[in-house]
Amino acid sequence: MKNRSSDQDDRRPAGSLAQATGACLAAAALLSPVAHAQEDPLLPIPVGFVHLTDVAQTVRLDIRYHGSANFMGRPAAGYDAPTCILTEPAARRLLAVQREVRPQGLTLKVFDCYRPQRAVTDFVAWTRDAADQKTKAEYFPGVDKAALLELGYIAERSGHSRGSTVDLTLAALEPETASALPVRGPLLAGGEVDMGTPFDLFDVKSHTDNPDLPEAVRHNRRFLKELMARHGFRNLPEEWWHYTLDEEPYPDTYFNFPVR
Repeated sequence: MKNRSSDQDDRRPAGSLAQATGACLAAAALLSPVAHAQEDPLLPIPVGFVHLTDVAQTVRLDIRYHGSANFMGRPAAGYDAPTCILTEPAARRLLAVQREVRPQGLTLKVFDCYRPQRAVTDFVAWTRDAADQKTKAEYFPGVDKAALLELGYIAERSGHSRGSTVDLTLAALEPETASALPVRGPLLAGGEVDMGTPFDLFDVKSHTDNPDLPEAVRHNRRFLKELMARHGFRNLPEEWWHYTLDEEPYPDTYFNFPVR
């Protein structure tokens, strides 16, 4: 989930007028470090962005910030639908990843994709509410909530807002065939591969190459990291689930249109 700004970490509009509108939105967004919100629900997402399931229909989605299964325990601002939006190059690369793993009995399972700047601002505001500790045991048991900003777990900008970062894991297509999969250890609920920690755990155990985890978990994390690297994604070392496209098209722009 990390929001560090240093993280380097087709649904197309119908008709020429809609295309021109989308192009203007994208161009306007690039004029400032943080793109303006797209408020009109009738307008398409900006040109250059797609819904992942329009490109890679078989990828599973579990968009955590649309619901309450996340570190805030509630939906984040700007997540109006449980969908994954990415830049088209990132979505196309994920399609290639999915095509590689499906014959091996696996599928990608995505937790988060493009994240509006308004959601990041919501995260920061949440860290300042000392009274709200309801998710501490599950997501930050060893960290003082007030220190999440200082430690870099949450920051005022996120690579996700540039549109080419994705949080994901692997899951079995058919959990009953676990013994034949290229990953190790028993599967988790829903057929997820065991990666050692839950998504968004603020802890050193979430560091991708943490040496103190069971060998099966370290194997599974290496498998995912090498798989994603073959398709042009780099991992954020502090989070085993976090990957950014190497050649992201908007490396300096933080968008703010809602997820819908």
